[in-house]
Amino acid sequence: MNHGKLVFAQLMQHLPLTTFRRCVARYDGEFRVRSFSCLDQFLCMAFAQLTYRESLRDIEVCLRAQRSKLYHFGIHSTVARNTLANANAVRDWRIYADFAQSLIAIARRLYVQEPFGVDLQETVYALDTTTIDLCLSVFPWAPFRSAKAAIKLHTLLDLRGNIPAFIHISDGKMHEVNGLDQLLPEPGAFYVMDRGFIDFERLDRFHQAGSFFVTRGKSNLKIQRRYSHPVDRTTGLICDQSVVLTGFYSRQSFEAPLRRIRFKDPETAKTLIFLTNIFALPALTIAELYRCRWQVELFFKWIKQHLRIKAFFGISENAVKSQIWIAVSAYVLVAIVKKRLKLSAGLYEILQILSLTMFEKIPLDQLLAQIVAGENDPASANQLLLFN
Repeated sequence: MNHGKLVFAQLMQHLPLTTFRRCVARYDGEFRVRSFSCLDQFLCMAFAQLTYRESLRDIEVCLRAQRSKLYHFGIHSTVARNTLANANAVRDWRIYADFAQSLIAIARRLYVQEPFGVDLQETVYALDTTTIDLCLSVFPWAPFRSAKAAIKLHTLLDLRGNIPAFIHISDGKMHEVNGLDQLLPEPGAFYVMDRGFIDFERLDRFHQAGSFFVTRGKSNLKIQRRYSHPVDRTTGLICDQSVVLTGFYSRQSFEAPLRRIRFKDPETAKTLIFLTNIFALPALTIAELYRCRWQVELFFKWIKQHLRIKAFFGISENAVKSQIWIAVSAYVLVAIVKKRLKLSAGLYEILQILSLTMFEKIPLDQLLAQIVAGENDPASANQLLLFN
């Protein structure tokens, strides 16, 4: 694989550049651009993500220090802080959103047979929302509270490989349940979500489309039991019931029967109530499906720790969204490389090695295949191991 190319250039070889050019043309991204193309912008921002740069000045200084190697990086223009800031501010963020979606499609095909803890052939998604706090005086376009700004990432995570299948970026005022309106239900797929997404009118849309959902029941939910199924209480199951909604508005929104499962977690001794429209699977499998929802929480923690999506290089809405989508692209690209090179190391180890070797000319497969997680320094109990 190595033809005297830098590690960064070898990594970028896995990008579908033809697709990237189509995305640029779709939104006239290089209209009246004489130098510093959209690809140059993407490569600079991807370099910042993969090497943990802190600011635009940091990016400029690091790349100018290696000026003789920039052409071999794929960057064909001089890197200047003001040029990069202007590109982030004015070039349509949808270019990078569409390109990230194309990378996601590639990654999902590679991870389609990846196990995730439950023996199911169908696609299983975990849906959740995370909030990134901002300063209201600097980011007035993202109101959240009276003296606070924020943006929300509404994320649908494919549990096979922990690949984000869908991301919607909104201001802080958008409630997480409204994220369901942005999704197109996939027939036969399973959607696992917490109780913040309970809206029976929206859930009925998923039910009518042939999709399945698992969520937590609220304490004030009005239901009527129709039938109780036998359960083995030694497994932690308390009851498995077929129910119908009896609330005035909920009954009009969702007329079909639901399944209500009460489960006492043997580890935490906490009693959980699940609501689902899945009747064909065992009750314990439903409980295991909901347990897998925690993967999306770990995903949020992981990207906040290891990608630059909490401190932004620009203050405009376009700059913030561009940075987030390029961060997602960098993350998915590393996941693609991990699968294509058949690496056993986790993404954390891969990113750490890449951050120190971008300007080396070591074959990428040899460089990353030598990683042995925990060989000299055992992982801390608090370290996120989501991708190992």
